[in-house]
Amino acid sequence: MDDAIKALNGQISLNPRDAESIHLLCRAYFQYEDWDRAESHCKKAVELQPGNSGFHRWLGSVYGEKANRKRIPIGLALKTRDELQRAAQLNPQDILAMVGVAEYYVDAPGIMGGGADKAREQARLIGKLDSANEHWVYARIAEKNSDFATAEREYRQMVRDGKGDPEAWLNLGFFYRNRKRFDDMEQVFVEASHATPPKPEVLFEMAANLYRTGRAVTFAVDLLKRYLAEGPVEEAPAFKAHHLLGLLLEKQGDKAAAAAEYRSALAWRAITGLPRKD
Repeated sequence: MDDAIKALNGQISLNPRDAESIHLLCRAYFQYEDWDRAESHCKKAVELQPGNSGFHRWLGSVYGEKANRKRIPIGLALKTRDELQRAAQLNPQDILAMVGVAEYYVDAPGIMGGGADKAREQARLIGKLDSANEHWVYARIAEKNSDFATAEREYRQMVRDGKGDPEAWLNLGFFYRNRKRFDDMEQVFVEASHATPPKPEVLFEMAANLYRTGRAVTFAVDLLKRYLAEGPVEEAPAFKAHHLLGLLLEKQGDKAAAAAEYRSALAWRAITGLPRKD
């Protein structure tokens, strides 16, 4: 990630209208949770290429993250919706954008354009391309309505339609976590870890949730070591993985190994000059 930021800034200095490099820089700052710099670069990329679906989707993601951190997020929430809708309009095959629109409809109150009926309509559109994510939307609607039996059934249908896709297992695990059914969550994560091939970011997310719930520390350490061995991906940069591994090793009482992981996690700041986030 550090090397990417350095290289992208160099490329942009040579060509200030290089929309792809500006967009990738937005994504790099997104992973560092530097939302203001991420927003400015994503907006610039959209201005340069207004017909690019992916650029709009990422700008919507940045607005969504900023909205989650505001006490009164109406303006940012509406911007999130607008960018995701624009992305889906530009590319009707963009499942991530379509799912993002559905999630907005589930979470947003009616006064902000949300609603279960809109979410179900969006789910049917998604189902024409991806039945697993259609059932994810139905599960989220059921959770919102505290119909947990239906939600569990829909998440399990997502797993079946996804043919054991690790992300589908992960979403079922999140459901069990939210219901405080931690034994079920662990079992689902074990099954997800054996899926072929498990996506690297899924390994990281499972480890992160085991840490947050104080469960199966040894299993979480193994997942993270496997993740780092297979090669970090954008969704979970190496510095985040090293930091989380340090936390887990410290829980195990291995302070020397934990300190080594923390040093690895901190090294990126020397290159980027970004503010420290403890």
